[in-house]
Amino acid sequence: MRVLVVGSGGREHALCWAIAASPLVDALYCAPGNAGIAREATCVPIPVDDLDGIVGFARDQRIDFVVVGPEGPLVAGLVDKLDAAGIKAFGPNAAAAVLEGSKAFTKDFCARHGIPTAAYGRFTEAEAAKAYIRRQGAPIVVKADGLAAGKGVIIAETVDDALAAVDAMMADKAFGDAGAEIVVEEFMTGEEASFFALTDGSTVLALAGAQDHKRVGDGDTGPNTGGMGAYSPAPVVDDAMADRIMAEIVEPTVAGMKAEGRPFRGVLFAGLMITAEGPKLIEYNVRFGDPETQALMLRLKSDLLPALIAVADGQLAHVDLRWRDEFALCVVMAAAGYPGSYAKNTEIRGADAAETDDVVVFHAGTARDGDGRLLATGGRVLGVTALGAGAAEARDRAYAAVDRIDWPDGFCRRDIGWRAVDRG
Repeated sequence: MRVLVVGSGGREHALCWAIAASPLVDALYCAPGNAGIAREATCVPIPVDDLDGIVGFARDQRIDFVVVGPEGPLVAGLVDKLDAAGIKAFGPNAAAAVLEGSKAFTKDFCARHGIPTAAYGRFTEAEAAKAYIRRQGAPIVVKADGLAAGKGVIIAETVDDALAAVDAMMADKAFGDAGAEIVVEEFMTGEEASFFALTDGSTVLALAGAQDHKRVGDGDTGPNTGGMGAYSPAPVVDDAMADRIMAEIVEPTVAGMKAEGRPFRGVLFAGLMITAEGPKLIEYNVRFGDPETQALMLRLKSDLLPALIAVADGQLAHVDLRWRDEFALCVVMAAAGYPGSYAKNTEIRGADAAETDDVVVFHAGTARDGDGRLLATGGRVLGVTALGAGAAEARDRAYAAVDRIDWPDGFCRRDIGWRAVDRG
């Protein structure tokens, strides 16, 4: 098969790494890719938001299957365009991708279908949102309705912080049009977890559990980011909890989307809070997580590609996936200053040499210059991912690899996996 992966981040590198190992693949392309992905696939310089360019390339190169990585092109309707061109693709169409494209839609959907989530209000007027916040008190959560690259969520510790977040989103347009409507939510307490399930619109197949670290600093401090590290499995999601998540959240979502004429085909990524009352949905993503995918792909024993094709073909009932017993842990190396402003095109040395039989360095924001030097081009730049017999061994191997990488302009959290390590 001739396969195209769309995207340029660590998630897409992990997907390319897994897909490249499939005996079904004759040729693998990635648009636009990055310096690490170039080891697995032929990178083509087409931006992810050039939907017509991607469809044209797929048609011209006789691509058999397209795997869409990021949420932007999914929400914008790339799968719809590929389908119209007769090209098979993995990922939801635009009508189903609204689960991530609009937090307000998802909150109302949960209310219609009895899916447990935080109490909320949705607002298009700032003063109404502020009045709601004053009534509810703090801590409280303020979210931009639309896509904001993982940064459109403010956890406000005080009422004043929440009011300022409303102004930042609605008046100052900190997240552009994504903040034209906002959702204000109850602050939930518990432990966060990431839960992934493949679905062809009817059948649902749970993947291994994972947990990520959103805050930029050690001890879960500082602003939210796109994710500073992740690990799998997540001890908080044991078999009994996984069964509850499927029965109370994921399966009702798939059934509800089908009933509403928006059948979902792809991967559902449920961001969850495991509360004293049980699992509650924080939000849905309609694509694989980043950096969770890096950990998941190291643990996956089965060939990923047939499972993705089965989703597109409505044949998921015939698929079973096998997972390694080992623990996988990913440490994200980011550019100094992230998630604020940061320098670009700083040189990274030793990334390839840091890899071992148990460690893969996935690239997120990288490129090579004319002399072949590896340069950091994004905020989150590398995902140093290791396998180990347990959480502590995987953590130690990942950080040993991090310490072999020479990048003075980068940083990472030094406590990834602390919850799992503490559990032993």
